[in-house]
Amino acid sequence: MSPARGRAAAAAMAGALRRSGGSAAPPRGRSRKRASPRGGAPAAAPAPPPARHLFSDPAEVEALRRNLLAWYDRCKRDLPWRALAAAEPDADRRGYAVWVSEIMLQQTQVATVIDYYTRWMQKWPTLQALAQASLEEVNEVWAGLGYYSRGKRLQEAARKVVSELAGRMPRRAEELQKLLPGVGRYTAGAIASISYGQATGVVDGNVIRVLCRLRCIGADSSSPAVIDRLWDMANVLVDRSRPGDFNQALMELGATVCVPKSPLCGECPVKQHCQAWRRVEKEQAFASQKLFGKAPPVPDVEDCGVGDCPLCPPATEPWDSSLGVTNFPRKAAKKPPRAMRTATCVLERRGCHGAPEYLIVQRPSSGLLAGLWEFPSVPLAQDLQEEKEREELADHLQACMGQPVAAKGLQFIGEVIHIFSHIHQTYVVYSLHLDGDVTLDPALSPSRWVTEHEFHASAVSTAMKKVLKAHEKQCRKESRPVKGPKRKREAKAPGAGSPCPGTQLSLRAFLRAPTAP
Repeated sequence: MSPARGRAAAAAMAGALRRSGGSAAPPRGRSRKRASPRGGAPAAAPAPPPARHLFSDPAEVEALRRNLLAWYDRCKRDLPWRALAAAEPDADRRGYAVWVSEIMLQQTQVATVIDYYTRWMQKWPTLQALAQASLEEVNEVWAGLGYYSRGKRLQEAARKVVSELAGRMPRRAEELQKLLPGVGRYTAGAIASISYGQATGVVDGNVIRVLCRLRCIGADSSSPAVIDRLWDMANVLVDRSRPGDFNQALMELGATVCVPKSPLCGECPVKQHCQAWRRVEKEQAFASQKLFGKAPPVPDVEDCGVGDCPLCPPATEPWDSSLGVTNFPRKAAKKPPRAMRTATCVLERRGCHGAPEYLIVQRPSSGLLAGLWEFPSVPLAQDLQEEKEREELADHLQACMGQPVAAKGLQFIGEVIHIFSHIHQTYVVYSLHLDGDVTLDPALSPSRWVTEHEFHASAVSTAMKKVLKAHEKQCRKESRPVKGPKRKREAKAPGAGSPCPGTQLSLRAFLRAPTAP
């Protein structure tokens, strides 16, 4: 692309931004000018991406909005937070309902969130109700949803709205992000557009995938430079009259049609605007003509043609025809999760009614799984021998209970694997049956005895539920009666009224009357 065409594309995008109410501000954390490495005149600003990667045609933008919203009106899923947002006349309750859903949906599938959301809103239908709840109650309702700090920050922010903002939710995305703990740029944009009609875009994982395919963006989609460009695009595209519906439609498209693998391109309402789909169509037409012996022209499926384009795939990762539109988006390889080992002991006693009870302790109020309850546990160094692991756990239990614990008395149950987002956690599970009442030192951490029912009703992680399940499985295995060896049938001697072993009877022999001994 020539410099003149590049400037024209940049001007077109800036014009679209002005017409749509967006902003062409530079990316966050960057100045408009960069100093020369040698202290001379400021270096020239990087060239804008080619028009191929932008939405610079107002007519196309309008058509895309119209097609996407028409599809959304026909095909959107019936979700409880959408119904609440549509029916709630009170602006603060409406914003709260959307806020809760957006926090729960972070890194969590819709199908999982529905039941949690319904229980949460039944228990705390307003900001004021949530602000009065205890962290223990919040953790109990959140238990099993994962990423537990989300629930804690949600309650902290609700208390701030009630105590410092007179119970009034901020109405603008900028204020939501600035004033509410745990509310980032995406969540703020979602609340402001869906609840209050602010014409601001949103960028989440689904939107990233859709936009990267629409405009053949093959650079690392997790890089700050690409994310900034995607936010610019989202702000250009968002419909001014229905911003909340448009943002939800874009996310819905990524969740149900433009999915990571095996996308349903034939059902896509905006495929005529999709650069990746056009490229696939051209390659298919080229292959079809070649199959029938025609002399097709070379297909125009090259990249944008600008050297060192910041949004094109790197030269080391060219377009793969077998992948089609799933060539986009591209992300840098994830770091492998950190491996951790933890020794955990299921301390058990018989309750007053004969049912088993378990001792659980509360984790610290900060860090991983903050404030949740678990079986007494101690981190282990990697590559410890089993004997040493037992000793580490026995020493930990002894320090907590104030009475001797023999390492040999700990019964090994097995290992339980649980994968957190960044940790590959292995729990080395032991059990110990206690005869008397034992409590841990309250100066170390709160503790209590619970029945199985109380355990599952407490704020315990999914990992601890796996640990208890492994313990119960071992108990059932040990309680089964030992079966004796099966008696072997006495072998008949050959010729004693039966054929030799391994010989199949003929039909005549089978029907023949038995001979007298």
